Amino acid sequence: MPIITDFKLPSSADTLDISVFFISFHASPDPNTRKPWCPDVAAALPYLQEAFSAPNAPQVAFVDVGQRDEWREPFNVYRTKWNVSNLPTLVRYEQVDGKTTEVGRLVEGEILDKVRLQKFVSSRPAQI
Repeated sequence: MPIITDFKLPSSADTLDISVFFISFHASPDPNTRKPWCPDVAAALPYLQEAFSAPNAPQVAFVDVGQRDEWREPFNVYRTKWNVSNLPTLVRYEQVDGKTTEVGRLVEGEILDKVRLQKFVSSRPAQI
């Protein structure tokens, strides 16, 4: 399965050494319920798991951003280094002219649109 749950997030996207790679940023599981504290993340997870479990699906890293208080900090690493301001956020990175570049993202309810999500995940690399 191309879903990575123990991905060590590098300091920036520039250090990703990939041709096509996705990172999905999620609310961390609540210690009591073991489910994401954010209802939007809980709703999107089945869609993401289905899309990235399909045959020939690209790799995705599921990255937890912490508990609600950690997430709300304006200077947390996900907001400052990864430009994530909504949960969930699915980001697509590709090598463009030898540099790792963000080429698209889906946020919150956009992930719940199965057609849009499938097109985003399965599209060919950008020719930039």
